[in-house]
Amino acid sequence: MMHGVSGVLRLALAGDAMLGRCVADAIAAGRETLLDADVVAIAATADLFVVNLECCISERGAPWPAAGKPFFFRAPPRAAELLAEWGVDAVSLANNHALDYGREALADTFAHLDAAGVAWVGAGADEREARAPRRLTAAGRRVALVAATDHPADFAAAPGRAGVAYADLRSGVPDWLTGTLAGEPDAVLCLVHWGPNMVPGPVEHVRRAAAQLTAAGATLVAGHSAHVPHGAAGRVLYDLGDFLDDYAVDRELRNDLGLLFLVALHDDGRIDAEAVPLALDFCRTRLAEPDEAAPLLERFVRSCGELGGAAELTGGRIRLTLVPASDR
Repeated sequence: MMHGVSGVLRLALAGDAMLGRCVADAIAAGRETLLDADVVAIAATADLFVVNLECCISERGAPWPAAGKPFFFRAPPRAAELLAEWGVDAVSLANNHALDYGREALADTFAHLDAAGVAWVGAGADEREARAPRRLTAAGRRVALVAATDHPADFAAAPGRAGVAYADLRSGVPDWLTGTLAGEPDAVLCLVHWGPNMVPGPVEHVRRAAAQLTAAGATLVAGHSAHVPHGAAGRVLYDLGDFLDDYAVDRELRNDLGLLFLVALHDDGRIDAEAVPLALDFCRTRLAEPDEAAPLLERFVRSCGELGGAAELTGGRIRLTLVPASDR
C-alpha cells in the first residue's frame, strides 16, 4: 500500500466480497480479471484496505446443516492469493457465510489467508480468538480491527468451539464488545455484519447499536449485510454494500451498484471520506459510469441527510464529512 501524508491514516473500505459460487468457478477457470485495474489502483492509494469476506476459502467441508439455509459460498485457495494481489490487507470473517462449509473449511480459511499475508478478524478457533482485535500498523499508526455479526447464532464461537464473533445486537451491544472497544488505546475500526438484506436504510436495532459502539470508543464503525450501501453520519458508515459477487436481484435498490469508501483519519480527530461508485457486473467489479451510478449516488446523499450526516456529490464521487474539527 502507498503511505498517506503525515498526520493522516487513509483507509479503503469495501463491503461484501463474495468469492464463492460463480465467482469461484471463474477463479478456478483462471479468469482473474475480477476487479478492474482502476478499482485496484484507487484502493492502493490507501494505507490499509479492508473488506468483508463473505465466503470460506477451502476445498473441504460440507454445507452447514441449518434448516432453510439457501446459500452456501466457498472459494478455492487461489482466492486468498487474489485478495493479496488486489492489495487487501485484512478481511472480516464475522458474517453469515464464514461457516457455510463447516469448521474444517473455516480452519482452511484461516490457513489460506495467513499464507497469503492477509490478516483476518471476527472468527477463530474458539470464542476468545473470534472476539479478539486484530492489531495492524499502517502509515506509522496502530489500528485495531474489531468485528462482530448479529446473525446467525449457530455460527457463534464458544469455548473450545470454532466460529464467528456473534453479538445479539437486537438485545443491545454485549459487554464483551463494548469492553473490547473501550480497552483499545489506538484507532479502532469496528466492522459489523448487521441487519436484514435488501433494505434501503439501517433498521432500528442497527441504529441503536451504532450509537452504543461509538459511545464505547469506536473510532469508526463500518457495517455490511444489506447488499446495498446505506447512508453515513458521525462515526458510522451504516452499510458498505457489496464489492464483488455473481448476483443482481433488486432492480429498485440496485444491488448491481456499490461504493468503495476512502476514509481519512486525521491526527487532530477529523474524519472525512470519499465514496467512489462501482458497477458490479457478473463476477466482475469496475468503476461505474456517471450515468449508471447516478441513482445510487443520489440515494446515498439523501440517506446521509436523513441520518444527520453531511454529504455532497462532486466530480462523480460523494464527499463525506463524518467528524469535523469542532467535534474532535
